[in-house]
Amino acid sequence: MTAQFDLADIKRRMQGAVQAFGKDLASLRTGRASANLLDPVVVEAYGATMPLTQVATVNVPEPRMITVQVWDRSMVQAVEKAIRDSNLGFNPATEGQVMRIRIPELNEQRRKELVKVAHKYAEEARVAARHVRRDGLDHLKKLEKDGHVGKDDLDRFSEQVQKATDQTIADIDAALAAKEKEIMHV
Repeated sequence: MTAQFDLADIKRRMQGAVQAFGKDLASLRTGRASANLLDPVVVEAYGATMPLTQVATVNVPEPRMITVQVWDRSMVQAVEKAIRDSNLGFNPATEGQVMRIRIPELNEQRRKELVKVAHKYAEEARVAARHVRRDGLDHLKKLEKDGHVGKDDLDRFSEQVQKATDQTIADIDAALAAKEKEIMHV
């Protein structure tokens, strides 16, 4: 009778918000090189736009350097242009089919800006988790109205949804705190 309510699906959707938040945080530049920093870069290649990772290999040989190995020699200029135009502040040095990107030290003002961006990403993830909670509770109320779930089950499931929401928001806050510490103390 209560098989129509799937708490596991609610938790899965909330974890999706946490994972998206994690990807957003990974794209923030902390002064350390990370292959994820180039995730937003898209390249005009073969008459289409595609992610950088589909035309090149991205490596991190040193803590403050990223290398981009372009697979097709004819794509080197397009990749270089895409990296420069990506508003990430990177200026690649090209040697044949390999580009070297130095990651500069962050100043205090830039660190504070990055923390603000991280907080914005966290709030977006919290809102996404709350939307999933609202959808779950709305579904429960509809099930109760249609007579598929009793009042006791409604209360129990609502409490489980709230616990899942609280845990998701705690996960988001923990990831934010770790990233903030990383940004401010690099």
